[in-house]
Amino acid sequence: MIKFIVAALWIVAATVGATFYAFQAAGARGDDPAPKPLLGGLDYVSTEIISVPIIRGSAVQGYFLTKLVYTVEPKEMAKLSVPAMALITDQVYSYLYANPQIDFSKQDTVDLDKFRNSIRESVNARVGIELIHDVLVNQVNYLSKDDIRDNAIKRRGNGSWNRS
Repeated sequence: MIKFIVAALWIVAATVGATFYAFQAAGARGDDPAPKPLLGGLDYVSTEIISVPIIRGSAVQGYFLTKLVYTVEPKEMAKLSVPAMALITDQVYSYLYANPQIDFSKQDTVDLDKFRNSIRESVNARVGIELIHDVLVNQVNYLSKDDIRDNAIKRRGNGSWNRS
């Protein structure tokens, strides 16, 4: 009977020791260093196409079209009470209307680096944290009134509007 009790105590001690060692070893492997920016841990969020009318002399001269991709930390994004798309769209409008010297008919007046940095910095300043780490340009176009009119005439000319 005593041998049975000693054997049971030995089995319990060995089981507790093995379990303790397993948890210690698993905890040591779980301490990975934090991922470096742009190598992991960030989400890439794509915007819809943002269309901004360009107004000069009380008339619409054309439309600035852009599609952006921005990198954010998912934890910080979940804390927002306002959709990030609304913040980005507002900042694109604000940037274009605050810089009336930009002439989209001349490519040398459009500074994409300044545009991207301005969007990132203004959204981060508005939110109060570093929410957006980088803004990437997926698409940028400018359509003048004449371009839009020509496209409409071409569509009418090939019969896409005529249904018989």
